[in-house]
Amino acid sequence: MKEQLQRFRYETAESLKLAIFQIGANRIRSFLTALGVIIGIVSITMMGTAINGIDLGFEKSLSMLGYDVIYVQKTSWSTMGEWWRYRNRPDLKTEYAQQINRIIADDPRSELEIAVPQMSTYQAMASYRDRSIEQVFSLGTNENYLKTASGDLAAGRFFTPGEAAGSEMVCVVGDDIATGLFPLEDPIGKKISIKNRKFRIVGVFRKQGKFLGLFSFDNQIIMPLEAFEKVYGRKMFVTLRVKIRNEERVAQAREELLGLMRRIRKIPPGKEDNFSINEQRAFKSQLDPIKNGIAAAGIFITGMSLFVGAIGIMNITFVSVRERTREIGLRKALGARRRTILMQFLIESVMICLLGGLVGLLTSLGITFAIEKILPDFPIQFSFGLVLASLAVSVLTGIISGLAPAVNASKLDPADSLRYE
Repeated sequence: MKEQLQRFRYETAESLKLAIFQIGANRIRSFLTALGVIIGIVSITMMGTAINGIDLGFEKSLSMLGYDVIYVQKTSWSTMGEWWRYRNRPDLKTEYAQQINRIIADDPRSELEIAVPQMSTYQAMASYRDRSIEQVFSLGTNENYLKTASGDLAAGRFFTPGEAAGSEMVCVVGDDIATGLFPLEDPIGKKISIKNRKFRIVGVFRKQGKFLGLFSFDNQIIMPLEAFEKVYGRKMFVTLRVKIRNEERVAQAREELLGLMRRIRKIPPGKEDNFSINEQRAFKSQLDPIKNGIAAAGIFITGMSLFVGAIGIMNITFVSVRERTREIGLRKALGARRRTILMQFLIESVMICLLGGLVGLLTSLGITFAIEKILPDFPIQFSFGLVLASLAVSVLTGIISGLAPAVNASKLDPADSLRYE
């Protein structure tokens, strides 16, 4: 047993040396042979990187919404384009938040913790002296907003209950507003103009980034609800942000909130809801088909590239067997076993694929690095799992494509092989 193991190790080492020699002696042919594998590995790694990046960006965006927050709105996130389904619904009222809070305060078993009203609009331009920013997201709410928000303050404070109740012209701004209007100054205490009204900045949010690469949480101004109504009126989009006690019981909290809203709006049994309760699952259900489409396209492209590469490697290996027929006959005449010949060509095929996989991985790393430099906000993530998967696919491709030529070589008759010209 020990002798057999030593012999196997010796044969493997010799096969590796021969494979390295053959690949080195035919560098251009080996590279062109491995090109299909390189393209396939680049495809599979970039597909995996894109999916990982989508997952990373999506999770980051969901954390901005809050895993423990659900939203009551006039429209549904899952059918955002079907506006005609919701146009006749009555508008929500900010007073609903107070009614919800009174009900859940009397119920110690409630899954809901607090409801916070907000009104919002994009009809805003903020300015300070000769600097201005257009299309600012302006939001009116109360002092409890931070209990339902994921962002932290980088400087200053949030407005107080007294400032909210007194309709004082104070605001908290996002990072883009602060750096855009005050590139070289401290924004705390400064007054900015919004629709010819002066608002004093009392706080600045820490940079948060964009939601799904579209809406920026750094381009917002948050002010007391009644101050918002003074500037924009009461005919603005109303949302109720409802924080739940346990994010693992979202379904139960949703059902409870659904019942409360039907009770508040006096909707009789059997009649359809005239409001929508939204949560992160709506976005996830829309993202999954996109991810599946990318995966399917990537698998198809990868499969085609690897198939072409495998055919090329098989063809070149058959050519190599034919070119080295006399060598095979001589080795067999000197006592080489069938498994030795088979191992020689199989290892050569696997090494070509493995080198192609390594080149593909390095190419993918270079592309990923370039994307991160050019588009720093683009979600992209290259994982160690992709490296292992790529190398495994490369080895498997080498085994599949090299097996038939290797078996054919191992079956050659020594006498016929020595006479081959």
